[in-house]
Amino acid sequence: MDSYTKIIRVSNALYNDGLEKAKIRDLSGAIQSLQKSLRYYKGNTQARNLLGLIYYEMGEVADALSEWVLSRSLKPENNPADQYLEEIQSNRSQLGSVNQTIKKYNQALLYCQQDSKDLAIIQLKKVLSMNPGLVKGYQLLALLYMEEGQYELAKKELRRAIEIDNGNITTLRYLREANLRLQRETSGEKDGRRDKGGKTAAYRSGNETIIQPANYKDNSAVMTVLNLVIGVAIGVLITSFLVIPGVKQKAVSEAKKAELAANDSLTTRNQEVKSLENQIKTLENQIKEQEGDSENAKKVADNYDKLLEAYDAFAQQNIQGAGDTIANVDSKLLGNKGKAIYDNLNTQVNEQYISAVYAQAEQDYNGHKYPEAITGLEKVVQVEEDYNDGYAIYYLAQSYRQTGDVENAKKYYQKMVELHPGTARARKSQQYLNELGQPQP
Repeated sequence: MDSYTKIIRVSNALYNDGLEKAKIRDLSGAIQSLQKSLRYYKGNTQARNLLGLIYYEMGEVADALSEWVLSRSLKPENNPADQYLEEIQSNRSQLGSVNQTIKKYNQALLYCQQDSKDLAIIQLKKVLSMNPGLVKGYQLLALLYMEEGQYELAKKELRRAIEIDNGNITTLRYLREANLRLQRETSGEKDGRRDKGGKTAAYRSGNETIIQPANYKDNSAVMTVLNLVIGVAIGVLITSFLVIPGVKQKAVSEAKKAELAANDSLTTRNQEVKSLENQIKTLENQIKEQEGDSENAKKVADNYDKLLEAYDAFAQQNIQGAGDTIANVDSKLLGNKGKAIYDNLNTQVNEQYISAVYAQAEQDYNGHKYPEAITGLEKVVQVEEDYNDGYAIYYLAQSYRQTGDVENAKKYYQKMVELHPGTARARKSQQYLNELGQPQP
């Protein structure tokens, strides 16, 4: 088995793996497999079409269109990508919606960078109402909700993202973080408690915790007054020595915790924004690379079209047409088989082409059609400078002189003198050179 066949097999195996992952909605895993498949063989249009469908499902319509356009350029006939592109392009409102989605998502990112979380949330809700499959939109919205401490809302958005792509590592990581933060928040929300023996009861009054015997009863007015005085005294002492310092210490501790939490939150947010910016740059680079691949594929296809056109002209005995066309074929863009066909056809066409072009140019020269004669004779001279014992050069110089192009006339008269000294044409050429202001050296 040769290397090419092995590469095709590996590419197809990765395509099948991507297809299986897509069936169970592991879209991120499917994207990785399909991208690997295309790295092995870029011409795998099945993998490219499936990759476009997955991008479309995840709300990445621009990426999907890029894959389908490239697929169609690689395989113009019987390609499902034609149908996908036609359905989208025929729906003008959908194209406009896609364009607006991209703009609004980029605006939401800008709001995040400007610390305008409320505006970013509003913008992302608009984006997701227009494009409900945009996974990265749900992820960013969930991050913003977590920043605001709204963990249930964050989990709701992340579950929607998982319904679209259940294998997305970023979504799963965000969901785990939301669950952890929610657990921490709920574990500290107990306002009242009773001891095990039921001897005391505790309840909250504002920010203070009040503890008293569970079965306390005041049986006399004197005891009430006495208890009141004692309570006031004890309260003053407790307030002076315990409560006030404790409150101050608690306030300082809570301020430090809030400062640390704010710093952690800011760092996390900056990291997430930077990560999203890097993702955008990566996607932009991928689009540029795919556009470059598409352009190269178009050049190769056009080059083969020219080769086929030249071959068809040669088969119909249109030698001049075949020669004109094959001169525009770039052999560097051809494969091994195409290069062999090009070399064989070029060899067969070359001799007959020069002869046919010269015959027509000579006819044009004799008919005083000097511009037409120049066009043909230039082609002949470029291939074989001294064609027909120098007559091609001589007629070319004469034609340039007749059209008033003195510099080119002098150039070819000089070549005639140098290549065929002593001939009548050389002497005539020297005479014209003298008349045109270039005497014999």
